Amino acid sequence: MHEVSTKPYLLRAIYEWCTDNGYTPHIAVVVDTQTRVPMQFVKNGEIVLNISFDATSNLKMENDTIHFNARFGGVSREIIVPVSNVIAIYARENGQGMAFEVSAELKSDVPVPVVEENTTAPSLVAVKDSDDAQEESHTVSDDDLPDPPKKSKKPVLKLIK
Repeated sequence: MHEVSTKPYLLRAIYEWCTDNGYTPHIAVVVDTQTRVPMQFVKNGEIVLNISFDATSNLKMENDTIHFNARFGGVSREIIVPVSNVIAIYARENGQGMAFEVSAELKSDVPVPVVEENTTAPSLVAVKDSDDAQEESHTVSDDDLPDPPKKSKKPVLKLIK
């Protein structure tokens, strides 16, 4: 008889722990051809999904797949994630959860996004009020822009074997 992996049971247990404690459960997923997610939100072949009760409908965490409906940009989408593609489940608020190893063959199946090179740097053009219409437009350089906000430190997951 084929033995079922412990991974889906651990995923359901961490999900239940998160909801029982008022935390927001998230899963990190490696995206491949078997994964149905909105591709515009995939970064480096991975996506993080909020699987809380408030963010999903019809959530089913089965032994082979996790599937649910969720809204992305106001549009309802059916999400299907193979359990083997889940690399972590954790609480958004404190980062506590569990990470899983990903097989080498799954990593090699991840599509690599094609990024076209842009040879010219983007620039901003100041728009004047109608009162200032007499003045010439001024191109804003990178030196004129404020520094971007500093990123906050995110929780780090530990791999438990």
